[in-house]
Amino acid sequence: MFHPGPIFSEVLLADEINRASPKTQSALLEAMEESQVSVDGLSRPLPQPFFVIATQNPLHQVGTFPLPESQLERFLMCISLGYPDRAAERALLEGEARRDMLRHLAPVARPADLQAAQAAIKRIFVSAALLDYVQALLAHSRATGKYAEGLSPRAGLALLAAARAWAWLDGRDHVIPEDIQNVLPPVAGHRLHTASREGGKALHGQELAAQLIAAVKLP
Repeated sequence: MFHPGPIFSEVLLADEINRASPKTQSALLEAMEESQVSVDGLSRPLPQPFFVIATQNPLHQVGTFPLPESQLERFLMCISLGYPDRAAERALLEGEARRDMLRHLAPVARPADLQAAQAAIKRIFVSAALLDYVQALLAHSRATGKYAEGLSPRAGLALLAAARAWAWLDGRDHVIPEDIQNVLPPVAGHRLHTASREGGKALHGQELAAQLIAAVKLP
């Protein structure tokens, strides 16, 4: 008898994802791309909506595995949290244990609410001029020679989706150039790698994304 595991949920939180083995990463890739899990020759659909939120340890730490490029592409964004500021750290030190606080969390949305928001975001208008801008960003990343690999068409789709969501959160029914620029670093940062070291050091992906914004003119 088949027993659904924790992946059969609307939101999957994969803590320290790069400590999982490459075999586990391959299985997760199917879920992220196809929204299904294949076991014993049968494909079982995952609940909808379905998305993955993951944390990862620094790659220099023992027991970590680098995520394959194909899996990194499936993540819409990569955000570095860094250390908390002094006030947030003090609240953490003085407050209730965070694990205990989980028991008191109240839901703020139902799956149907999220699906409605996703549908509304898809209707956000993007002008032809902004599509030209997105294509110019993609083309420059491929042609400049600065990056080991240029941004893929999947990255372009992710950039548009994130820009639409940014505009929707700002209460607008259309995307403006600043939306694309605001979301480009977290969307492209984990997809861009320097082709060579500049000044003796490798640049961070979000630094490379910032360079890309500066290099391509606005429409």
